[in-house]
Amino acid sequence: MRYVLFYNSAEADPELTQAHFPAHRARWAKFAEDGRLLLIGPFSDRTGAMAVFTTREAAEEFAASDPFVVHGVISDWTVREWMEALSGS
Repeated sequence: MRYVLFYNSAEADPELTQAHFPAHRARWAKFAEDGRLLLIGPFSDRTGAMAVFTTREAAEEFAASDPFVVHGVISDWTVREWMEALSGS
């Protein structure tokens, strides 16, 4: 089982996004290094993003303190269980 975090982008000022991107990136880098974050990235239309985590707790912990959430770059988020059927590893 994997856990997918879905983000919906707020009508944020691009400068707000830029200002908080380094802290956002540092946060996901730590989760990736710990092995709890497997994939992350925005949708091409910039309406949001998704990330795949190994546990629901990791996904919720990430979102709860993510600078993008805290500073309003993200309007809301949700976590859904995902039953991965095919893995490249």
